[in-house]
Amino acid sequence: MKVSTATPNAVIQLTTRLYPVSMTDPNLDQPMRDPVSVAVVQPPCVSYDVALNAATHAATVRAAGARVVVFPELSLTGYELAAPAVTVDDPRLAPILEACTETGAIALVGAPVPGAGGRPQIGMLAVDGTGASVVYRKVWLGGAEPDHFAPGDRPAVLDVDGWRLGLAICKDTGIPQHAADTAALGMDIYVAGMLEADEDVAILAQRARRIAAGHGVWVAIASFAGATGGGYVRAAGCSGIWAPDGAVIARAGKEVGAIVRMMLG
Repeated sequence: MKVSTATPNAVIQLTTRLYPVSMTDPNLDQPMRDPVSVAVVQPPCVSYDVALNAATHAATVRAAGARVVVFPELSLTGYELAAPAVTVDDPRLAPILEACTETGAIALVGAPVPGAGGRPQIGMLAVDGTGASVVYRKVWLGGAEPDHFAPGDRPAVLDVDGWRLGLAICKDTGIPQHAADTAALGMDIYVAGMLEADEDVAILAQRARRIAAGHGVWVAIASFAGATGGGYVRAAGCSGIWAPDGAVIARAGKEVGAIVRMMLG
């Protein structure tokens, strides 16, 4: 796993589908890679309760059965802008590490993380059997986020088994420059943790189609469902995976606990 920079009681819906590499895939002229399984998930969340949410994340990783499991924005704390930062050595992450060890998964988890200058940032943690690391910090902040967080300063790509995952968090997906800057690092899949209100659900597909077709890459979006804190009583859900031509290939509904899994290759 290399980074390049510039619940048990939940109702689980598991969708598995094999989709061939699109002819627009920029990696067709590169050496063959093994297929990679990617899951986008909508776990239940209890605001501020990192320990409980981590246990739910662990159960979700086991249920997903994928190499890469993508969680929504701030999935460990809920959308609570005053939640304390989560460090990579936080013992509350242990259940996720154990689940990743058992399944061979890499979990891309949302959390506030320590930042430079003493201000936290909205981060994406990569958790696997060896530990946790901050692999991306949200560059484009929205709403009241600038009052609580510092922005990240660069795009990032995570290498998993020869697949290059461009990383994004919520508003990043709405900024064309972010996708362009990430694509400039070389990416095969644009991976995002999202949170949108139920009435804004159409935004997910609009952005996914633009990024996928514009850059010839897969797009995988994990979108919170249900209540997430911070005034979000009913989040949009509808996580999904889009092909490099912009076509939606698999999509969850709005139910809490949904999982969509696909094999890309």
